Amino acid sequence: MKDQDWPVTERPREKLLARGAATLSDTELLAIFLGTGTRNKPVMALAQELLRQFRGVRGLLEADQAQLLGAKGMGAAKSAQLRAALELMERYLQAGFDRGDPMTDPVTTGRFLKSKLRGYSREVFACLYLDNQHRLIRYEELFFGTIDGASVHPREVVKRVLFHNAAAVIFAHNHPSGVAEPSQADQRITDRLKSALLLVDVRVLDHIIVGDEQVMSFAKRGLL
Repeated sequence: MKDQDWPVTERPREKLLARGAATLSDTELLAIFLGTGTRNKPVMALAQELLRQFRGVRGLLEADQAQLLGAKGMGAAKSAQLRAALELMERYLQAGFDRGDPMTDPVTTGRFLKSKLRGYSREVFACLYLDNQHRLIRYEELFFGTIDGASVHPREVVKRVLFHNAAAVIFAHNHPSGVAEPSQADQRITDRLKSALLLVDVRVLDHIIVGDEQVMSFAKRGLL
């Protein structure tokens, strides 16, 4: 069915305005973003094909520039628009912390960390340095590779914490497997870091693991 042949009330943009964005499917939301289809493919069919090609919204948003440009119907303009939209979303998540909101909510903090770490194909260990009111000083990615006692060095973490004059920290790392469950190695390194930072009077507020769809908080699990 051509775009103009859809009943007005069932067109994605009109549905969004009348019923709200939450009522639309992934295909409909992507169709609104794309705006138009190709000469031979209506926008709804194009959106459906792209989601199938990239295996859903997550795959589409995590695709690199070359992958997007290689997708039929995207082109440089739509590819740039998609990358810009993703960057705006990440900046929106960062904005609340940049203006001084305390990082005391594991859900909000987890959402922020998910935007930072979810796209990596290898494990990345990061640290959020916080002041004495738990406001963000800086986000920093420290170690790359397998997160265990051999790759995460407490001495280096302590040096970075003191450099930023942090009063508290939140650790985070991703699981490329997609499963946001702590391993024994995760627990061991968390305990080692907590003990090392205790010597310089810096609190570890949480350690968050980022998976495909979920995040896991050590603090909420009572593992700290």
